[in-house]
Amino acid sequence: MPSPLPGMDPFLEDAELFPDLHNSLITYLRESLNATLPSPYYAATASRVWIERSGELIGPGKRRATRPRIGAGVAEADTPHVIPVFVDEVQESFVEVFAKKGKERLVTSMELLSLSSKTPRDRGRRKYLKKQQSLLGKKVHLVEIDLLRGGKHVTAVPRALAEAKAGPFDYHVCVRRFDKPEEYHVYAWSLGERLPIFSLPLLPGDGSVPVDLQQLFDRAYDTGPYRFQVDYRQKPPPPPLTAEQARWLKCALREKAS
Repeated sequence: MPSPLPGMDPFLEDAELFPDLHNSLITYLRESLNATLPSPYYAATASRVWIERSGELIGPGKRRATRPRIGAGVAEADTPHVIPVFVDEVQESFVEVFAKKGKERLVTSMELLSLSSKTPRDRGRRKYLKKQQSLLGKKVHLVEIDLLRGGKHVTAVPRALAEAKAGPFDYHVCVRRFDKPEEYHVYAWSLGERLPIFSLPLLPGDGSVPVDLQQLFDRAYDTGPYRFQVDYRQKPPPPPLTAEQARWLKCALREKAS
């Protein structure tokens, strides 16, 4: 069953649902590319991994260090405060396209932006920006897919320049070719519009292959649990819709239900 809404479903931008959508789209993107890429190209998934720990709480009366008691006999340590610190391993997957012309070569790195990568001061954002800057200095194409309305802009193309050319938008794909480093190909669209078909660049002289983002999203929704998890009677997650978007959403859901 497809999403009741055309294009990107804003309800799936929820922090509890988007990570599952992210993983599904990465899987189907790799599968789709391996069905369409010409020889000797192929797509594979890779991931960034880091450890998240809960923040420290230093409250009134907390000792910062234990001190031995000085006196006759053996010194005794003060009683420590036992503070649980929860550790969580975070993993974000992405797709890489390689060419094996004698020696294997990374040609294109494809990123589906996460909530973490768009959150200021988040460790995931810092790691993403470090990777982004590294790729921009190499002979590797970079494709960034942003299906999140909220958060801080993070793709390689400056937001102001993209909006000056494409007008206001909610979502976009940014393609930066290493052989044309001063050109950014931006596919921009608004809530309610179809997700685009964008061109994935290969090595110079080998052209590109089309990627139908809407088709991948439809498959992810159809095979996922979202129709059971989303209550379309509620408001979608932040950021809040504009008045015009709220009217559109209400009409689209009413039309689908009729």
